[in-house]
Amino acid sequence: MAYVITDTCIKDELCVAVCPTDCIHPKKDEPEFEAATQVYVDPEGCIDCGACIPVCTSGSIFVAEELPEDKKEFLEKNAAFYARK
Repeated sequence: MAYVITDTCIKDELCVAVCPTDCIHPKKDEPEFEAATQVYVDPEGCIDCGACIPVCTSGSIFVAEELPEDKKEFLEKNAAFYARK
């Protein structure tokens, strides 16, 4: 996985809009959006382009290898969101 979104995500969908591979979900028009506490990066679809980083106003997106120690759990949480599908 190239990028990971953490719990400070505000679901403003700015990252969704710039993702060239459509690998950030759920989107507002998807059933799980309201219940989700954040959006997630699909580890299989992410191409490591970095387009999401500069548009994230909440500072919630990290390169997987640079996740702060207290946010490491979100590596698994992002992957788990897509494992359910």
